[in-house]
Amino acid sequence: MQADLLGLEGPQADEDLAKLAKAIGHPARVRILRMLSRKEARVCSQIVGELPLAQSTVSEHLRILKDAGLIRSNQDGPRVGYCINYSALRRLRVLTAMI
Repeated sequence: MQADLLGLEGPQADEDLAKLAKAIGHPARVRILRMLSRKEARVCSQIVGELPLAQSTVSEHLRILKDAGLIRSNQDGPRVGYCINYSALRRLRVLTAMI
């Protein structure tokens, strides 16, 4: 395997791609990522206010995105802020380009 392809092919790369693809496999999660890409960070209540979904549903979508590493969270008292993890999005873009 070429040195520049290390980490982009093989079982681990396939697992990474499958996990990331599953995380963006729902329109609401894609919408959340788009919202977060337009603003530095948002708290859950702001995201809920922009989606026609219950707070519990939005929280579940945020959990899935966070578990996949696509977003990060930061707690400030009772408020949790969310932002994009751009390195994970770059990895997703590179891995999909290798298909």
